Amino acid sequence: MPDDLARLRRRLRTACGAAGVPADDRARLVLAVTLLAEPAFAAGEAVDVTTAADGHRLAVTVRLAHAVSQRRRNELPLLPEAGADGVLTWHLTGGRAADQGALDDEPATRAEMLALIARADTLAQEQRDLKHELAETNSGVLAMYVDLEQRDEELRHAHARIFRELEDALRPPPPVVPGLELAVHYSPTDPDSPTGGDLYDWFVLPGGDLHVTLVDAVGHGVTSTRHALTVTHAIRTLALEGHSFPDLIAYAARTLAAIEPGLMATVLLARVDPVTGRARLANGSHPEPLLVTAAGDARLLPSPVIGRGIGFPDPGSPRLVDVALAPGDTLLLYTDGLVESRKNIDEGQARLLPLARGLRTRPAAAVPRELVARMHEVVTYADDTVAMVLRRS
Repeated sequence: MPDDLARLRRRLRTACGAAGVPADDRARLVLAVTLLAEPAFAAGEAVDVTTAADGHRLAVTVRLAHAVSQRRRNELPLLPEAGADGVLTWHLTGGRAADQGALDDEPATRAEMLALIARADTLAQEQRDLKHELAETNSGVLAMYVDLEQRDEELRHAHARIFRELEDALRPPPPVVPGLELAVHYSPTDPDSPTGGDLYDWFVLPGGDLHVTLVDAVGHGVTSTRHALTVTHAIRTLALEGHSFPDLIAYAARTLAAIEPGLMATVLLARVDPVTGRARLANGSHPEPLLVTAAGDARLLPSPVIGRGIGFPDPGSPRLVDVALAPGDTLLLYTDGLVESRKNIDEGQARLLPLARGLRTRPAAAVPRELVARMHEVVTYADDTVAMVLRRS
């Protein structure tokens, strides 16, 4: 099924590129067709998709084996035209044939997410400007302003649902690693605007070791999301090319300096051998990870020499933290939003130690969410938060 979906999305992207369909319209079309085709493929049903271009007009028709209710049609990010129960058609306007760029599923999804975010930010700015003008008019316009507030709230919730589905593609689920239990939880600053600079990546290297990248890009919104994506992609590429683990942060910083001169991000890397339990950590300006042993000891793992993140002076991790995970030991990686909810990182880490110790017997899958909920019981400073758990089973 994943291959069928990938081929279908590639076909749609190719047709949109040939017709010059804008990236944000393409993104909504691809997501709409994916939401329809995925359950059909899972049920073993056929999905017939045809595309027809007439100049700068593109028609896309999807034929399903079952009827699609009007309510379901209305929930799609791009509304199709009325038609037979199992037939949905979209007509899109293009322009000059666009540069196709990467059509592989992951990079194309990233590009589409950023296009949708930029479109949403533009709409939000236009709405803010309009609200300001309405606020300066007489009281007779007040009723219109209230109505606009309600519509704006509905729009933000609708965008949030789309963003979350797109972000799921950028926040990969835990890989399957025999001998390790992995879990993660992401909590955005604003649940209705879930974009931010806290991203992560994890994958298994050809030799069997687990690699984890945790990034916190400076800033908020679209720019920080793009910067964090750039860092995770660069480090994945360098790691898979076989570059030395201790040098990954410094090498990525040098590589990205010419591409994104304004990029600043803290970075934490982990490399774990699931057979021996050996874990190595490279830290570039990131909060110290936490080790909780099966016996109940909990301690922070500060770097022997302070490392610096990407965009900082002298970036890199001069010395690694090397620790052996015994069966039942838990390694917690997190971004600063977990410990700065009361504006004091030292106080936050002091609270974190006993909470993490108390959750050591909980299933690994439940720990990140529970830990974030307890740490955020009182929030005076809201920030994006990622909590990741690596437990040797």
